[in-house]
Amino acid sequence: MRNSGPSGGAGSATTHRVASERTLGDRLAGASLVAVAALFAGFLGLPVLTLIVRTAVDGSLVELAGSAAVLTALTLSLATTAISLVLTVVVGLPLAVVLARRRFPGKWLVEAIVDLPIVLPPSVAGLALLLVLGRRGVLGGSIESAGIDIAFTTIAVIVAQTFVSAPFFVRSARAGIAAIDPDLEDAARVDGASETRLFMSVTAPLAASALAAGLVMTWARALGEFGATIMFAGSVTGRTQTLPLLVYGEFQAGDLDASVAAAAVLVLAALGVLIAVRALHWGRALDTRVGGEASA
Repeated sequence: MRNSGPSGGAGSATTHRVASERTLGDRLAGASLVAVAALFAGFLGLPVLTLIVRTAVDGSLVELAGSAAVLTALTLSLATTAISLVLTVVVGLPLAVVLARRRFPGKWLVEAIVDLPIVLPPSVAGLALLLVLGRRGVLGGSIESAGIDIAFTTIAVIVAQTFVSAPFFVRSARAGIAAIDPDLEDAARVDGASETRLFMSVTAPLAASALAAGLVMTWARALGEFGATIMFAGSVTGRTQTLPLLVYGEFQAGDLDASVAAAAVLVLAALGVLIAVRALHWGRALDTRVGGEASA
């Protein structure tokens, strides 16, 4: 018993020292983690914050946001994004339903094609659209013979916005629909509901958050579209010059204040979208893993 006392005390002291060192190491690791996170958050947020603060301090946002150039570009942006959003729902929703509920050969390839515009450089997307729908494109001759011009018109703006933004809605809608228990839909079919009534009464309400999140993110992406638009539609004031193109045009012309003011409008719109998505708890609906797990 006399020998166990000292050895027990030494063991307790060693254990206490190791625990203290471990606690110190954990604190240092935690502090380093927070420091790196804070630095990167600052890296992401500081440029945007600087842009907004500058326009607020010098008054250029209020002064130039109401200028004819900004209002014209903003009106065109709002009109074209609204049309592209409607087109996205009309053609994208059926595709999302098929991807969520059907199994067919080559499904993985269709999903990859849907995702491709997300990772494709916008300028490449615009060039690809030009090669297909331009006057000398694959389908351009047939379209022109019908008396329709697409390239370098307002229609081209809508097509470019739809091309780059639609995948966000399709992915979100597919995830939301795939997460719904198929038994609920089968029960409605047993009760005699048509497919249209089934979707409107059961599927759409249950997937509402995913559909709404997809719509909001799609609109935001269309509003900020630049590369594909300038390649496929050009930058003509009042016809194809959307707000992002105005930012670039004013910067190229040397009017930094007008460029910054137009950019601030875009930043505030994008920030509002992101805040809405999170405030309404739609963020989870954008997790495409839900759809992947449900369809696996």
